[in-house]
Amino acid sequence: MIGGIDIVALIATLMVASTPVLLAATGELVAEKSGVLNLGVEGMMIVGAVAGFWAAVATGSPLAGFAMAALAGTLMALIFAFLTQVLLSNQTATGLALTLFGLGLSALLGQSLQGLRPPPTPKLDFGPLSDLPILGRIVFSHDAMLYLSLGMVAVVWFVLNRTRAGMILRAVGESHEAAHALGYPVVRVRVLALMFGGAMAGLGGAYLSLIRVPQWTEGMTAGAGWIALAVVVFASWRAERVLFGAYLFGGVGALQLQLQAANYPIPVHLLSMAPYVTTIVVLVLISALHKRGLQAAPADLGRIFHASS
Repeated sequence: MIGGIDIVALIATLMVASTPVLLAATGELVAEKSGVLNLGVEGMMIVGAVAGFWAAVATGSPLAGFAMAALAGTLMALIFAFLTQVLLSNQTATGLALTLFGLGLSALLGQSLQGLRPPPTPKLDFGPLSDLPILGRIVFSHDAMLYLSLGMVAVVWFVLNRTRAGMILRAVGESHEAAHALGYPVVRVRVLALMFGGAMAGLGGAYLSLIRVPQWTEGMTAGAGWIALAVVVFASWRAERVLFGAYLFGGVGALQLQLQAANYPIPVHLLSMAPYVTTIVVLVLISALHKRGLQAAPADLGRIFHASS
């Protein structure tokens, strides 16, 4: 205990609170590395949340819920991919429209889900490791999806930095014209990257509705998709930094709950604002650093590709 705050509980809680953002940010990192700016992450997350919740309640299986959420996120990504990569629509406007579409669609589909409870998602059994003091509660007391989110960060880092597929994806993001001239399928690479990002965003949404809350509430993502976008910028488009960024923002949210539980005389509205204020401050600082020549975004991020041949 420090100042009435249980540090072990705080760390364990922040890991859970950060997982939806970590999943979505990891997927968005891959999409942006391919040169596509997808502002529809929030819409993909909320559709994944309602689809996963519905499937889990209907089947009694959390696994089915997460599978449906990933599928729903992928379908949303395919809509975005068709509009931006085939019809060559503006990526920024299309992403914003997709978020609005997702929020409206989820509100419609979720009307009959209010008040229902999903089947519980069990925590992994690590045997005696779970009973270890401090370490057991922090490291060995979580569900499989949390560990999957950590594993995906490692997988994405390895693929981007140590494989030919990652090299091609990065080449497409840095210069789609040069990649096209070398014979790389720019549109296919970007569509696959968007599909991966959509699936991860869907999983992040389902984590909210099946584990983090767990219930269905209209608009329950509450800006988590926008924070995921901020995390990618904060991480300077590097996979290993996404984990730190997601846990930083998740930690701010977890800390506000601990401060409320410890009865600190801080207005609840200020505590609720904390994660979003932190996001704004961090983005301002990162923007200032980028102006000094530290910009790390893919060179062709957000640019429309049109094959001339």
